Amino acid sequence: MAPNLDSYFSQVDNLSDHFIERLRQAVAIPSVSSEAARRPDVVRMGHFLADELTKLGASVELRELGPQPGTDLTLPPVVLARYGSDESKRTILVYGHYDVQPAEKSDGWETEPFELTVKEDGRMLGRGSTDDKGPVLGWLNAIEAHKVAGIDFPVNLLMCFEGMEEYGSEGLEDLINLEGKKYFADADAVCISDNYWLGTERPCLTYGLRGCNYYSVEVSGPGADLHSGVFGGTAQEPMTDLVRILGSLVDTDGKIQIAGISDQVAPITAEEDGLYDGIAFTMETLHESLGSKTTIFEDKKSTLMARWRYPSLSVHGIEGAFSAPGAKTVIPAKVIGKFSIRTVPNMEVDQTNAVVYKHVEEAFKKLGSKNTMKVYAQHTGKWWVASPNHWNFSAAAKATERVWGVKPDFTREGGSIPVTITFEEATGKNVLLLPMGSSTDGAHSINEKLDKRNYIEGIKLLGAYLHYVAEEAIV
Repeated sequence: MAPNLDSYFSQVDNLSDHFIERLRQAVAIPSVSSEAARRPDVVRMGHFLADELTKLGASVELRELGPQPGTDLTLPPVVLARYGSDESKRTILVYGHYDVQPAEKSDGWETEPFELTVKEDGRMLGRGSTDDKGPVLGWLNAIEAHKVAGIDFPVNLLMCFEGMEEYGSEGLEDLINLEGKKYFADADAVCISDNYWLGTERPCLTYGLRGCNYYSVEVSGPGADLHSGVFGGTAQEPMTDLVRILGSLVDTDGKIQIAGISDQVAPITAEEDGLYDGIAFTMETLHESLGSKTTIFEDKKSTLMARWRYPSLSVHGIEGAFSAPGAKTVIPAKVIGKFSIRTVPNMEVDQTNAVVYKHVEEAFKKLGSKNTMKVYAQHTGKWWVASPNHWNFSAAAKATERVWGVKPDFTREGGSIPVTITFEEATGKNVLLLPMGSSTDGAHSINEKLDKRNYIEGIKLLGAYLHYVAEEAIV
């Protein structure tokens, strides 16, 4: 039986200005976790959430994580909260993060990044608006709308909000593993709202993510940087070696050139192959997001498969090389190339590392260089796939159709959210990714935004999801 949500929806609409003001207050706190000078603002944002939750009647704990390794900084606290403790109700654990990427007006923003600006077309511009302050506040807003409407909250809600997601989530994995059978022990399922619709028209539910292995290739030779006019042509140059190694990793069409990578990839089943046909996605949407038509493939299915279910390799940068405007005739003494591989089922971390190291070492050996080289993984993260047939997903699908009037797409994503598999392994429960924002929100980019419609309807969706969760039969 479908729950009666009309009064809840009405209260969300009535409180929309208040909810936007709450987002405005949150965006105004420049909680940039990667900048030491702004660490106090990250902590301030954690306290802001704790205070708001306390006002709403939640029991809240600010869990300190101690010093940040390798620095004199203290890690911002994890906000742990519980709303409701009725043993007759299901308990849902939700996760989000309250830190944000760096942003300066001079980067090219059309507005001040830490001032929420609501445009006439409904775009709400501000750093963190969609990633991830809007979705995090969505849970608080859902609680408040229920209270104002006088509606019994349908589940017990556990909340875990961290302040280091944009800088590697240091300390969080240990906390989740510690609390998996303690603070989170009664969780029946997990919901994360830290991703986006595939396009702009149809909402989606996400059941899979690629993993991410990040590598460094370090090449060194001279004892110090050299002048190319004096030493050019007389010394073997680390940069030349590095560029040739990096160029051996992947071709122009994205095909990974490392032997032993494609052999690990799970074969496509007929059932999976059929999932791509009905997904609301167009190449035009991708071109809009790219800002160009420089796609590898011309069709939807090949593009989505390349994004979701096949590995990719990206070269990210070179540390130690001259990168400022102008000309500088320096020969770097040591350079470090950085690249990552997005991993998929059934790739294993150790096996992938082994074939990467073998390829890079052989590529360097072929150069016959007198320089020295070492390759290593900076960090690794496993891929994740959940069952979209679980009651957690079916409840979310019904809620999505109720709020948006369409059935959601079931999607995987090319990005990585490492905490997803951590929650799955620590709790043993199904994990769902339930997005609020759309593909054009520009998270991590200039002019990040969350559409007002997605924010308000997203609050309705989060609440509706909890009502359907409370009624969904466990199969």
